[in-house]
Amino acid sequence: MTEQPLKGRVALVAGATRGAGRGIAVALGAAGATVYGTGRSAEGHRSEYDRPETLEETAELVTAAGGRGIAVRADHLVPAEVAKVAARIEAEQGGLDILVNDIWGGEQLFAWDRPVWEHDLDNGLRLLRLAVETHAITSHHLLPLLVRRPGGLVVEMTDGTAEYNATRYRNSFFYDVAKSAVLRMAFALGHELAPRGGTAVALTPGWMRSEMMLEHYGVTEETWREATVAEPQFGISESTAYVGRAVAALAADPAVARFNGTSLSSGGLALEYGFTDLDGSRPDAWRYLVDVEGADGPVDPAGYR
Repeated sequence: MTEQPLKGRVALVAGATRGAGRGIAVALGAAGATVYGTGRSAEGHRSEYDRPETLEETAELVTAAGGRGIAVRADHLVPAEVAKVAARIEAEQGGLDILVNDIWGGEQLFAWDRPVWEHDLDNGLRLLRLAVETHAITSHHLLPLLVRRPGGLVVEMTDGTAEYNATRYRNSFFYDVAKSAVLRMAFALGHELAPRGGTAVALTPGWMRSEMMLEHYGVTEETWREATVAEPQFGISESTAYVGRAVAALAADPAVARFNGTSLSSGGLALEYGFTDLDGSRPDAWRYLVDVEGADGPVDPAGYR
């Protein structure tokens, strides 16, 4: 494997402002890719999250990591704006090798364990639009560029593996439906891309230390272990770089088609490809969560890193 196995490859990370999207964009850049990062939060503009992270910061991090970062502000609920992104990539690059659908934006829109008839309907429908409709719009406009040459990869980002989500209620009706829909999207895209030389997978991080999560626990990426005093299960958490390395490993794998249409996790791919998190460990959150359910007492997350 070369030091930058993705040199010369072109990627679009939709939803690259923060969280998994930023981690993925930076990891692809470290592997040598040119990375277009899209989203709504750019200099002078904020989404309803009203957070300080910007696409321009992500692009700078991608370039500093060794790739080429390009920030493009776009609302993926507006087909015309996504069409402009596709036209720009076509004009500047002639095609696309990697598409990561990480648009979410629903973190503040669902209420935990509240039945659908009590849940705010406007918030729930907005969540579904952000989590599902954006992915469909993005695929519609960007996949014509990806299928121009064989070997294209689509990564649909979700929460939970297909196996885990199949038998477990995920937080609320709207959240559950959204995350399950994305899993199915990867399955469907796999069928449509395979005859054209492409691959689609669904990918989930574990308990990810996003900017919002670190802020919630009052820690930083450097001090995150302090949060395990009050919340021992936070010991299974992982950095955003971990899932980023998972995507970079998939994109660099010439045999990635063996995963077509399947559901994958950062922890599972770490075992497959041998990469680690920033601290040198390999957290496997989904295996941990299953084992915790059947345990008689506390389960030490250290045994799952």
